[in-house]
Amino acid sequence: MGVFSSRKIAQACERNLAFIAIVGTERPDFRTISDCRKLHLDAFREVFVQVLRIAGAAGMVKLGKVATDGTKLQGNASRHKAMSYGYMRKEVDRLREDIEALVTRAYQQDAEDDAALGSRRGDELPAELARREARLATIEAAMQRLEARAKADAEAERQQRAAAEAARQRRGPKRRGKVRTPVQETPDDKAQTNFTDPELQIMRTNNKGWEYCGNAQVRVDAAHQIIVACDVTAEANDKQQAAPMAQRTMAHLRQAGIATPTDATGAAQKIPATYDSGYYSEAAAIAVEQGGFEPYMATGRQRHRAPEAEVPEPPVTATERMAAKVQTPEGRALYARRKVIVEPVFGQIKEARGFRRFLLRGLDNIRGEWRLVCLTHNLLKIWRYGWGPSAA
Repeated sequence: MGVFSSRKIAQACERNLAFIAIVGTERPDFRTISDCRKLHLDAFREVFVQVLRIAGAAGMVKLGKVATDGTKLQGNASRHKAMSYGYMRKEVDRLREDIEALVTRAYQQDAEDDAALGSRRGDELPAELARREARLATIEAAMQRLEARAKADAEAERQQRAAAEAARQRRGPKRRGKVRTPVQETPDDKAQTNFTDPELQIMRTNNKGWEYCGNAQVRVDAAHQIIVACDVTAEANDKQQAAPMAQRTMAHLRQAGIATPTDATGAAQKIPATYDSGYYSEAAAIAVEQGGFEPYMATGRQRHRAPEAEVPEPPVTATERMAAKVQTPEGRALYARRKVIVEPVFGQIKEARGFRRFLLRGLDNIRGEWRLVCLTHNLLKIWRYGWGPSAA
């Protein structure tokens, strides 16, 4: 019903007849509701599969085609509680100077206290010094996170360059232009991290602003917009999410007892799966196909009413082959359905139900919260399909 706050749910259990009909005389406190959500995040994983099993038994999961997409949802983290790597280095130097000055002052004070107090104690850690030491430890931990992330990004960049160079050598022509700059393992001075929720990264939102967000992923079946898999990642780019979502979908289908399509001989058929251009890479397409799906991925962003890009005849590279596949009559018909399969699901969750930001902190907690939102989406679909006003 679009009520996510535990306090508002507790109030509705006392004032709203629909809520009172559910809880009866046992009206929970808002802390009980909040703790239930936080303490049972892992249990929602099994509940999601159980709801998917009910949808499959009701014939609402056909697996004729599926579509995958992601949306940015604001996290429970403030932009004002963030700091750049360059400012962190300056702040660390300043704090160390302050701590050294405070320690020197503390020694001087100890000497004065010894003269005044004699054998009595007077060596407690000053509150000002303790606060600076705690702040220094927090900033140094944030710097270590940024440095670890920079090393991981540098390793990924090296692998990407090696793969591109290997593909270029297979084609024959040498690389032209300026020599690439060496891969840097140290963070850029403008790289930021958040102290409130360090696992989230700042991402560009639809209103052209910047917020600390989680990238919420869903895979939706075309028949009745049932979500068959969901996840949240801290990566703004969707390119690395195609393969994990394919694996998660197959795992959920097996757990829910939903059979995948087969041909007349009983052999497994690949399920058509559509993705926008943000998901495409040669490795992602191969992984999705190996996972039991027939990928139809846009290889580039195309403006509305713009002429379609011409594909070389015959296509040579993997990107050209995928572009040619999407532009076939079958591919264009399948891809045209993507926006009416998966995008309305985000509209129903964010606009109709009003879920626009996460309440919990930490990536694992956010994933559990998103799983709860997605399984209730499926429950609403099942109710409207079998017992809702539309069914009558």
